[in-house]
Amino acid sequence: MVIAVASGKGGTGKTTVATNLALALSCTHQVQYLDCDVEEPNAHIFLKPRLETSEPVEIPVPKVNEERCRHCGLCADVCPLHALAVFKDQVLFFPELCHGCGACSALCPMQAITEVGRPIGVVETGVADGLEDRGEIGFAHGYLNVGEAFSPPVVKAVRKKAAAPLVILDVAPGTSCPVVEALKGADFCLLVTEETSFGVHDLELITQVVKKLGIPAGVVINRVDMRLPGRLPELVSFCESEGLPILMEIPDSRYLAELYSRGEPLVKASPEWSGKFEGLYAKMQRQMGLPCGK
Repeated sequence: MVIAVASGKGGTGKTTVATNLALALSCTHQVQYLDCDVEEPNAHIFLKPRLETSEPVEIPVPKVNEERCRHCGLCADVCPLHALAVFKDQVLFFPELCHGCGACSALCPMQAITEVGRPIGVVETGVADGLEDRGEIGFAHGYLNVGEAFSPPVVKAVRKKAAAPLVILDVAPGTSCPVVEALKGADFCLLVTEETSFGVHDLELITQVVKKLGIPAGVVINRVDMRLPGRLPELVSFCESEGLPILMEIPDSRYLAELYSRGEPLVKASPEWSGKFEGLYAKMQRQMGLPCGK
């Protein structure tokens, strides 16, 4: 079972929900945590894994044999990102623009182009201690190299590390290509939002993505002002119109914020929160029509 935790915008508490869910379930399930936010992974701050392996992530880029090339310009014509420029006696290649689609090498009439690997990031794997050290959590995260703009291959490499019965994906914020790459194949998606107009707007965007991918979803509202008599009307109205159940509410609390600032998970500080996140998992199972506790 693969549970993705996503949000339409950054800073909603996505990693807070994902890490605490993993810790709460580690006592009763074999859990693996994959941090797919490769441009800014931060789950390691809370889970504190012991990293054991590090593997480079590469994309195939063209290498031109100028002796065989007749400078016909076809490679530049078929490149969708204009990473190649062909002149009378020279081919220029701009590696930062190349996404490794392979069209240039496949269509070169002189077979003058071969592919070589270009590193764009790294994937690290290890193990983190579960709640009260009663279980272990498999861990993997990716880092996109500084200056790189093409992150889906690194996200894909992290996703390939999935190997446990229960996998929790920490997805990058937003609705761009890295988010779609991480969400593919997920069984359920937790959408983390907040009670603001910006939060509702971006929740609408990510909801459209999960609907296109056919992934059942539910909502977690973070930083809820418990002094108010009810939730933000526009947020409740949107969830009802889209059939999104509100599965959990996390209060706007100075105590919880202090825990976060110290890198301390909620479930380790309070047994009460462990039960709440176990209850969240049970609600997800019911939404999918699965027996609870599996």
